[in-house]
Amino acid sequence: MRDIQFKKKYGQNFLKDDSIPKKIVAYSAIPEDTLVIEIGPGAGALTKELAPCCKQVLAYEIDDSLSSILAVNLEPYSNIDIVYADFLTRDVKEDLKKYSYSHLYVIANLPYYITTPILLKLIEEHISVDKIVVMVQKEVGIRFSAKPGSRDYGSITVFFHYYFQLKKLFDVSRNCFVPKPNVDSVILSFTKKDYLLPLKNQDFFFQLVRDAFQFKRKTLKNNLKKYNLNIIEQVLSCHSLDLSVRAEALSLEIFVELSNALT
Repeated sequence: MRDIQFKKKYGQNFLKDDSIPKKIVAYSAIPEDTLVIEIGPGAGALTKELAPCCKQVLAYEIDDSLSSILAVNLEPYSNIDIVYADFLTRDVKEDLKKYSYSHLYVIANLPYYITTPILLKLIEEHISVDKIVVMVQKEVGIRFSAKPGSRDYGSITVFFHYYFQLKKLFDVSRNCFVPKPNVDSVILSFTKKDYLLPLKNQDFFFQLVRDAFQFKRKTLKNNLKKYNLNIIEQVLSCHSLDLSVRAEALSLEIFVELSNALT
């Protein structure tokens, strides 16, 4: 670690506790013939635990100054490919065409400042991931797994719960990192659902949910005024709700029902 020049612009906080990567891999329960995508391998602490447990690791690292350190740390493993590029701008589906595998997992210690964009990229680009196991900022983890009616419940919560079953695995103290961040972390798993609620138009659904949460303190009547409020009111009345409620009162199922009724 002493040889690494930490770059604040990349949100670099590297694990110094060797037990954490081992625990992440154990909780991930990686099947045989799995390709694992890792985003931000850093010095390779998690990468070298993943390699013996899967068919292939495809890692994306934006900081190419880490290449010499990774080359040394990962030298014993022949099943690791590192792409020195920004994951957010990379054509991941094109990269995946080079590999043969039965399962696709994403396992990573995500940079805090781009956690949500990374996870949304997987959804919006229809990258068929079976399971995601990621370390995120604890407060963000609470928001991702929030229940309807709570103040942390938002559009991102609805998006993730549409596709995945979310589960908190364990907490990680800020003291396990160098440099030490100002927050604690949590490990979350996102397991792909076997069955998705039928949607007439997924793009419309996502836009509706975003609009519903646009101004969190405003009611649905205000946030969704560009939609057909009569139809919205009819759907809400079936659930003993009305246009005076806020988006946080609506479950995933009600959002799906609204979307289908409006399209």
